[in-house]
Amino acid sequence: MVEPDQRLYYLLQRAAHRLRTTLDRRCLAAAGVTTAQLGALFAVREEPGITQQGLAHTLGLRESAVTGLVGRLTTAGLLLRQAHPSQHRAVVLELTEAGEAALKAAQPEIDRFNAEARALLGDDGFGRTADAMNRLAHWEE
Repeated sequence: MVEPDQRLYYLLQRAAHRLRTTLDRRCLAAAGVTTAQLGALFAVREEPGITQQGLAHTLGLRESAVTGLVGRLTTAGLLLRQAHPSQHRAVVLELTEAGEAALKAAQPEIDRFNAEARALLGDDGFGRTADAMNRLAHWEE
């Protein structure tokens, strides 16, 4: 009998890649945005006026990566960049109507994805997996 693979990091990487490519394809078709872009749009919606530095922290990305991401979202008309009212070099981010529409258009695919994952894992497994992913995401060294 073959032992199940216990290389957690490897399994997380494989699962993340598979899940991201599946949901990217669906969200691009439905709303014209990727999961990375959706993550940024959701974060800005949840915290209007967030700075790019704050967005980088929220998403767990380097500021240079967020600069490119925000640039693409701004060019697409999904985000607005405005001067920060008190920090000379900082900018604040706001969701545009088009950005809100993209989130709304992607929501059915997000719901479908979650329903499929719940069906695969069962209600208990889905909840335990979500809890485990949250704990891993907030793991401090």
